[in-house]
Amino acid sequence: MLNDVFVLDAICHAYNFRQANRIGQPYANGIADGVFQMHREFSPPNRPDLLLDRDTFDNRICDVDVTGHSIFGESHTDAVIYHELPLYGYFKDGGSPLAIGEGMRDRWPGRVFLYGGISPHQDGVLDRIDELVEKHKISGIKLYPHDMIDGKLRSFGMDDAELMYPIFERVRKRGLRMVAIHKAIVMGPVPIEPYFPFEVGAAARAFPELTFEIVHGGWAFMEETVSLLQWHPNITVSTEGTTGLLLKAPRKFAEILGTLMAAGATDRILWAIGGLMIHSRDFEEAFWRFEMPQDLIDGYGFPPLTDEVKRGILGLNAARLLGLDVQATKSAIANDEFAKPRRLAPQWSELRKHAA
Repeated sequence: MLNDVFVLDAICHAYNFRQANRIGQPYANGIADGVFQMHREFSPPNRPDLLLDRDTFDNRICDVDVTGHSIFGESHTDAVIYHELPLYGYFKDGGSPLAIGEGMRDRWPGRVFLYGGISPHQDGVLDRIDELVEKHKISGIKLYPHDMIDGKLRSFGMDDAELMYPIFERVRKRGLRMVAIHKAIVMGPVPIEPYFPFEVGAAARAFPELTFEIVHGGWAFMEETVSLLQWHPNITVSTEGTTGLLLKAPRKFAEILGTLMAAGATDRILWAIGGLMIHSRDFEEAFWRFEMPQDLIDGYGFPPLTDEVKRGILGLNAARLLGLDVQATKSAIANDEFAKPRRLAPQWSELRKHAA
């Protein structure tokens, strides 16, 4: 199954929720609690073997071998976009450290692309972009609605011309095209307003050369997200979080996906799991089998979920936006340890080996 499908997971994290890494409270605990809750709630039903205990989840998944083997050796994923989390005031290393993504990229060339984290209120943010491009060879940037700056919770709007537009201009000048912003899913005891997607449109209009990715797009604020997609061809959505509904609430998943597709965004929907928040294998297989319910096609005008559409969502859409030559990528990874066709290792086997 899926041996001839190119799967590019658009969001991979390696969460470091160790207590010693948490510095911004209560917000660091809010993120850690929220992500673990999603792991417990959205892992495949009736599969207790796929549920991790809290100690393992907090302390043992932030590892190059564990993350790489769990994704490439235990699922159908061919490549990932690793997102650094820019929560430098919450966690000493931001919460999903760039070093893990770089380590994975070094170990498995051609399979890993990096989005570097930007915390807009931090000093030297433009220099940070230069460093990420020159030293770390990133493919895009990742933004998060909040961070702790000098002990205070700070947020921003994507339409803040004074704060954000110089960042986007530097991103453009450095030859990057992708800007991902976490929206829709609120994590921790924080104001909800920065999670609205409303102002992404203003940034997309001001910088038409850039592509703005609404992370968790469709999880909430669906009408607003659809309006943005309809009128801004340089706005995309990734399905991290929403993908978790596929096995727990498939009807809800179909309604979200169908609404995005009906808005004309079929080629701008990016498959995403979120790293080891949930194990990706069952979700990849379930999506390949999934069909749009006929009553939603008849009653709501949703497009059918064809194999061609699934191939786009599972990887080809993200590859196109990255400017990635899929055939060249397949050739580059054709002889490494995870080349397809491959026999998949048992789920969480690498993690359990390391935990032991």
